[in-house]
Amino acid sequence: MQIEQIYTGCLAQGAYYIESNGEVAIIDPLREVTPYLEKAAKDNAKIKYIFETHFHADFVSGHLDLAKKTGASIVYGPTAKPNFDSIVATDGQEFKVGGVTIKAIHTPGHTLESTCYLVTDETGKQHGRIPRYRGNGMYEKCSSELERPYPSPNGKEKAYKLGEIVF
Repeated sequence: MQIEQIYTGCLAQGAYYIESNGEVAIIDPLREVTPYLEKAAKDNAKIKYIFETHFHADFVSGHLDLAKKTGASIVYGPTAKPNFDSIVATDGQEFKVGGVTIKAIHTPGHTLESTCYLVTDETGKQHGRIPRYRGNGMYEKCSSELERPYPSPNGKEKAYKLGEIVF
C-alpha cells in the first residue's frame, strides 16, 4: 500500500493518492486530474474511487473529470445531495481498494456532509497520522481540534482523535 499527498501550495489544498494491489482511491482531487492519471498509469493501477470529504467552495474539484476519464465512482458522505452519479456513503460504510479498507466516518460541522476517511491496510493497521488532514482544512498545528476525541455520530464506535487516524 502507498499513500501520497499531492499538495498544491497556491491553494493550500492537499489531495491524497492511495494505491493497493493495482487499485487506487483519490481523496479530494484538484481540478487538474493529469497527475492522478499519470501516477496510476506509472503504478499500473486503476482508479476505483474518488472520495470527497465535503462539497468544496474554495476550489474546483476534479472529481467529475476524473470519474469520466476513469469510470471511478465518486463517494460523498451522508446527507450529501449531489446532482450527478455518485455514492452517498452511510456512516461506517466501508470500501475496498485492493487490500485496503476505507471507512467513511460522518463528521458534520464544516459542512453537513463532511466526512473523514479511515484507511486500514492489509495488516489491519490504521493510517492517517502522516498528513493529519480533515476535510475542513485543519492541519497538525490545530492541535486542540485534532486531539479532541470525536465520538462516532451513530454512538456505536469508540471516540477517534481526528489528527491521528483520519484523512
